[in-house]
Amino acid sequence: VQLQASGGGLVQAGGSLRLSCAVPGRTNWIMAWFRQAPGKERDFIAAITWNLATTYYADSVKGRCTISRDKAKNTVYLQMSSLKPEDTAIYYCAARESGGTAVYSRENYYWGQGTQVTVSS
Repeated sequence: VQLQASGGGLVQAGGSLRLSCAVPGRTNWIMAWFRQAPGKERDFIAAITWNLATTYYADSVKGRCTISRDKAKNTVYLQMSSLKPEDTAIYYCAARESGGTAVYSRENYYWGQGTQVTVSS
């Protein structure tokens, strides 16, 4: 399974950024975004089911991030706004089959290569 994330970059605090990820677009799969700041664990941000576009968010980003998917383009997006310096991290796109572990668990996901997001104060 190949995942290709893009869209990272340098943005000022309060700004917005949209990340994209080319995904397999498989039925009954979950697509997700995680992030990892230097010296910290990889944390869940958001997930979306491919079929029904049911969404899940971490409390830390609720209201500031929107995950969506475009079936025609086999692409998942993460729209981020009101960015803060603490949002600085490498953002990873991930995908796995639905069911089993919770969506926020790192287990059983396939991972993309990550894209760097840096938020300056």
